[in-house]
Amino acid sequence: MKYNELSHFSHPQHQLKPGYTEIPFKCDGCKEVGIGSNYKCTTCNYDLHVHCALPSPSITHPFYTKCSFQFLIRPPGPIARYCNACEKAVSGFVYHCKLCGFDLHPCCAKLPTMLDDGEVKLYLYRKVGSACHKCGRKGRSWSYRSTCKKYNLHVACVKEMLVESWHEIYFGRGGVKGNSGDLYGQNGKFETRIPSLKGTLESYHQNHQSKGKVKKCCEMAGLAMQFVISAVLGDPTTLIAGVVGSLMSK
Repeated sequence: MKYNELSHFSHPQHQLKPGYTEIPFKCDGCKEVGIGSNYKCTTCNYDLHVHCALPSPSITHPFYTKCSFQFLIRPPGPIARYCNACEKAVSGFVYHCKLCGFDLHPCCAKLPTMLDDGEVKLYLYRKVGSACHKCGRKGRSWSYRSTCKKYNLHVACVKEMLVESWHEIYFGRGGVKGNSGDLYGQNGKFETRIPSLKGTLESYHQNHQSKGKVKKCCEMAGLAMQFVISAVLGDPTTLIAGVVGSLMSK
């Protein structure tokens, strides 16, 4: 799909240009991390997910059949609000159901119900009974689960890893946001890191399966992880999944 430059209500000073980046960015609309297709003001270093740049006035969701979610530029009311998909705080753009009080980040609201690369299929569930490969717990937030039901990842756990990594780079190392929108360390060199699940996956499978199956299971679960991360970042494409996979292996 091709996108044209647009004037956006959140940034009326300049036109936003459609772009594509393999470097994680922070969306200035929903305040969440993004990657891949985006809209950007190169003059002001202003970035938006495509979902945030082109929101729908209202949406419905198959997990909440009685709800009608309205797009808001900020969460309603004085109390802290949390996304019902990932359990993370809502700090900017949000889809809100006034009747039920539910909230969804724009990217969470548009998470694909199925991720498929021709080899691995992952389906989105509101709740699953199997344990998450990251935290080892059941329930919690929305989850992606493989067709064989062996691989399960909470959307919340993926968000936690991304946020931890983002904060370490953005705040922990004295990093600054450069003119290009990338993150730079104190030495001016670009730095980014998406945390690896290798140790977590190996430990999980060693406790549940024979040693001969550990490597294959870790490889398959790692591939599943790549697709979930890319979906959560707002661009669930095969290319992005490959980029995320290379970052995870570093």
